[in-house]
Amino acid sequence: MAIKKNFLIEKRNVLNEIRSNNMNLQELRFFSIYLAKINARDISTRIVRFPIKDFQKIMDMIRLNITQLQHTIDSLLCKIVSLPLENGGFTKFQLFKQCRFDKDENGDWYIEINAHDEALPLMFEFKDKYFTYELWNALRLKSSNQLRMYEILKQYEKLGERTILLDELKGLLGLNVSDYPRYDNFKMRVLDSSQEALSTYTDIKFTYEPVRKRGKGGKINAIRFIISRNNNYIDPLYLADFIDLPNTSTDDSMEIEFESERLEFLAGACNNEFNEAELQLFHDLIVQILPHKINETIKEFEIRAYNHLQHRYDELNWRSSQKEIKNRFAYLRKILEADIKENQEI
Repeated sequence: MAIKKNFLIEKRNVLNEIRSNNMNLQELRFFSIYLAKINARDISTRIVRFPIKDFQKIMDMIRLNITQLQHTIDSLLCKIVSLPLENGGFTKFQLFKQCRFDKDENGDWYIEINAHDEALPLMFEFKDKYFTYELWNALRLKSSNQLRMYEILKQYEKLGERTILLDELKGLLGLNVSDYPRYDNFKMRVLDSSQEALSTYTDIKFTYEPVRKRGKGGKINAIRFIISRNNNYIDPLYLADFIDLPNTSTDDSMEIEFESERLEFLAGACNNEFNEAELQLFHDLIVQILPHKINETIKEFEIRAYNHLQHRYDELNWRSSQKEIKNRFAYLRKILEADIKENQEI
């Protein structure tokens, strides 16, 4: 199938209005590229193939080894859509049903992914209630919050404004309601960083104002966004240029052996950038940030820890794009320690 150089994404409103399923930046970027590569009018294009070097770049896989590859694929196949029903119920299903890692006829490795049957109506053969954007808008954004904020606001660009309840906005961003309990931290880490990123790297920009509950001293419970066309963005970055950016290694010998399966799992949240001792410290901090829930299994807690570390790692990458960070481990530790302090002040 011939694809436009710009890679146009057509996304149904209903798909955009559900939670981002705790996708990290790489998974959100991958999903955007998947939507750009299919033809929404031709369901036969549901299977998309990526050369392994392209997949490695898209997923920011610093080290290409079978353990990391399996974790990455498992995470993609576990992404769940929760679709509300008119009677107040819901239905849940996976976005993707199968992923194949194999060699082509030339002996080159590739990744091939196929959408889940239940997800097909969200991606194909729809005629209304959808919006479009060019893929380059997603490629330079540095965090999952920024990419999701772009999609959330892009959907309403023609209307020019959108008011969203604060808890609903967190859900759309893939955050928990309990994340950023203090508005000033949510403002700085999510709203302001997204505002700067969108005005720099995408075709829209926005201003916003908090909306308070009625009554004197009412608590902030919603955000009103004013959305406009941005004609001052830098030149678009096309997928071929993105793939060719030189920062990916394919040296299998760089694989790190972990004694702890728990920490090996957690390493994926940071793209295997940190060693086992550093990850143990991160885990110990997260235990203080996310108290265990009643009847919660160890695996369920580890998934919450993984998702929390993903979001903070995205924040680290965004901050490193704004200024040089010489010690990324120490900086991420400080971000997590700030979460502990924030919880203690509530």
